[in-house]
Amino acid sequence: MENLKKFSSCRGVAFDIKPHFNPFGITTTPVAATAPTRGSKSYWFPWGSSSKAFTYFNTTLRSLRRSSGHFCDLELEDEDDHEELSRSIKCMEDGHIQQELNQVSISKLPLVESKGEQDQKPNKPKESRLSIIMLDQGLFTVYKRLFVALKVFGRSWVPLRVKTAITSLLQSLGGIHSGCGVSSIAWLMYALGLTLRDRENTSTEIIAVASTILSLLSLSSLVAFSLVRHLHHNIFERTHRFAGWTALALLWAFILLTISYDLKTKSYNGNLCSGLLKSQEVWLTAVITVLIIIPWITVRRVNVNASVPSTHTSIIKFEGGVRPGIFGRISPSPFSEWHAFGIISDGKKEHMMLAGAVGDFTESLVSNPPSHLWVRAVHFAGLPYIANLYDRVLVVATGSGIGVFLSLLLQPCVANICLLWVAKGIEQNFGKEIEEWVSGYPKDKVTIHDTTVLGRPNVSQTSVDAARN
Repeated sequence: MENLKKFSSCRGVAFDIKPHFNPFGITTTPVAATAPTRGSKSYWFPWGSSSKAFTYFNTTLRSLRRSSGHFCDLELEDEDDHEELSRSIKCMEDGHIQQELNQVSISKLPLVESKGEQDQKPNKPKESRLSIIMLDQGLFTVYKRLFVALKVFGRSWVPLRVKTAITSLLQSLGGIHSGCGVSSIAWLMYALGLTLRDRENTSTEIIAVASTILSLLSLSSLVAFSLVRHLHHNIFERTHRFAGWTALALLWAFILLTISYDLKTKSYNGNLCSGLLKSQEVWLTAVITVLIIIPWITVRRVNVNASVPSTHTSIIKFEGGVRPGIFGRISPSPFSEWHAFGIISDGKKEHMMLAGAVGDFTESLVSNPPSHLWVRAVHFAGLPYIANLYDRVLVVATGSGIGVFLSLLLQPCVANICLLWVAKGIEQNFGKEIEEWVSGYPKDKVTIHDTTVLGRPNVSQTSVDAARN
């Protein structure tokens, strides 16, 4: 069997390095779903924080690293569980969908001049490339607008193959984002190479600024490697954020320098106003800047009610109801780190997040429950929201991964949702409230497997049986 390498995105998606023809398929031995963050002080600045290895939960595809500062799941099994869970995941990936199961979809939810043209401005290509580079970095990360795809394709007459293809594409947006970042470095290196071959037509300042931008983009790309991101997630997040902001500021400086530079006099002139209005790079960069600023305008420090049902989990409650399939971000220090969790809500007066204590931040939620946290008032659609694409969906959750799916059970959903939940010590670790919510769902649509009582299950076979029923 081919050894599939997995990695996870900080936006709630798990990816394969190698794409598959049909990521939702099951054959004779199908679907498996198994798995296996800093104190709560409200500081805006990241000084003195620590970083640890992290993972994130995904109910069907997931990273199996031990400690976590992001997308947390509860893992109470021993090390032997990880090997079996990895084999189960591979079984699922190698499968093919069976259309005979009344089209039951087992969704992977969190279940780049010639010499004759050298008389022209040689820095013009660099302007366009730099501007488009930054635009790509910004726009390809807003996959949070998943509801657009659902509004267009979430119809009963849309073929199942189209829906699964859309789901597969949406799960690949993190890879597109990474690809754009690496491509931007290649394009900028090429543009700088052309410029250095014709240095007499470009100022030293312009070259210096462009070189610095290249260095910052390269640094952001290096710290985004899977190993670095998992082992030193806080370093990755801060480098990505502050290097990106610095690169954006330097991009504005680059544009101002190139517009005001006169090739004939080899000096800078003061004709900026007319040049700025006519430059497409200015408008594109302005859009990028606005897109970056908007999320920070919504940052708020809010009161929270944190409870600890066990030493392994924390439940954080917020005011206000939220639609199902939505994720939220919380932080003890906005400029330092953000952590995304699935939101549990009945759509009425409050919503909550369920965090498993598997990383520095989530462990602090258990040991030192916060009274206030920083949040982003604008939530984003997570992959559970894709359930609305289908008529019937089986979601498979392990541990605290149930948190991303509970809203689908508590609120009306377009899809007919069935649930398979595998966890250890459900009432002891998750509290009576969550157990009652799950148990209150129609019995024929819920399968709860408590490993403390029933032992470790064959999740692959159990998932297939649940889909067929």
